[in-house]
Amino acid sequence: MPELIPVLKREEIEELTASVARKISSDYKGRHLVLVGVLKGAFIFLADLVRHLTIPVKVDFVRAASYGSGSISSGDIELTKEIDIDIEGQDVLVVEDIVDSGLTLTYLIDYLKKFNPETVRVCTLLDKYERRQSRVKVDYACRTIEKGFMVGYGMDYDEAYRELPEIYHLKF
Repeated sequence: MPELIPVLKREEIEELTASVARKISSDYKGRHLVLVGVLKGAFIFLADLVRHLTIPVKVDFVRAASYGSGSISSGDIELTKEIDIDIEGQDVLVVEDIVDSGLTLTYLIDYLKKFNPETVRVCTLLDKYERRQSRVKVDYACRTIEKGFMVGYGMDYDEAYRELPEIYHLKF
């Protein structure tokens, strides 16, 4: 049976999210920002982030699958939900739960750029560079971690553990 090792408590997540929201609000003040949340893992982080922003934003979602039921990205990315909002000429901020290999994020950035946004930047709750395979720039990272498979606060392993209010390293 897998072991759950605590990584971030609720209070820490709240503080990190509020801090990055202040930075985003400052950087995008007076601009037209569209947040694009990556389903399913980022939905809780995105909801909390939006509540901390002090600027108006639009919100949309994409869904890209690359893990299946494993713990390592297959590298074979499938877009299963496309954006609905017109992002041409808009500033776009992709909101991720965790940036790991970078393959999915690279795919999503290339996808979004086809719609001619003004800018495409990245915000992630966790930036994990242990298995980074693609050079991808993370503009806003709440926390950098070295290794481990994270669950909780929206992140899952084979659709389990999303409901946990804190973040844990799932040790197999």
